[in-house]
Amino acid sequence: MSKLTVKLGPLELENPILTASGTFGYGKEFAEFINLDRLGGIVTKSLTPNPRPGNPPHRVVEVTGAMLNSIGLANVGVDLFIQDKMPFLQTLECKVIVNIAGESLDEYLIVLTKLETVNNGIDAYEINLSCPNVKEGGRTFGKDPRQVHRITSALRELTNKPLIIKLTPEVSDIGELGLAAQEGGADIISAINTFIGMAINTKKRKAVLGTITGGFSGPALKPLALAKVYALSQVVSIPIIGIGGIFTVTDVVEFLLAGASAVQIGTANYIEPKISEKLVDDLHQYCEENKLESITELIGTL
Repeated sequence: MSKLTVKLGPLELENPILTASGTFGYGKEFAEFINLDRLGGIVTKSLTPNPRPGNPPHRVVEVTGAMLNSIGLANVGVDLFIQDKMPFLQTLECKVIVNIAGESLDEYLIVLTKLETVNNGIDAYEINLSCPNVKEGGRTFGKDPRQVHRITSALRELTNKPLIIKLTPEVSDIGELGLAAQEGGADIISAINTFIGMAINTKKRKAVLGTITGGFSGPALKPLALAKVYALSQVVSIPIIGIGGIFTVTDVVEFLLAGASAVQIGTANYIEPKISEKLVDDLHQYCEENKLESITELIGTL
């Protein structure tokens, strides 16, 4: 077993470095920059039952220490994904996690049911209950523990693959949501999605984003994300994937100490496409320098 191998319930990763949904396309877009098979896994763009063009521009803006996005779950739809994207994903040796989104329970069920017809190449599902950029987009579901439990339970009945529930941080007690997902049958929790933010063009006296508000991500998000991961780790017994402003190996180690068993790299992919593979190398070096037999020695030891 490698020093970097981690086990998240039924999902075993060669290392704890994953890419975050919405920042890494369907994987193939980054294949010319890095060796995808060196990653613990990739998480695809969110899939909905039908193709979505996404939100009107501007969709992305850089702000101090962070960025705002309002992509709006633009994706090819589950049918075209299975036809055009899965053949490439089925060639990968790293884990492939498919992200699912929807505007109703039925939409989540439709997407998962179709993905279950794929014979191989999908290792787990991440359920996006927290997109801030779609009118429904999981916000209503994702903030109500009863709805989180209801959706998780319904999806659990459709698959034996690992089920990862991605939570919104836009609640007063993220632990309640984590427990609802756990009791509904989730194997893993990923946290956090973006906070809602906005930027204003003072010359035009208008919001910069076409949707006025959008998802706030990047280095400025890290302290908030760490606090949410730590809070979750105090109440749930299933593994946590940490997300939020991770750019360096120190950031990765912080999330592991706070209770995450793996991490997802998001905004950093826009700045340095090779960052995820570099973090695998850096984590190996960290283990050597700190004489760790396994990276798991760090998890939840704060």
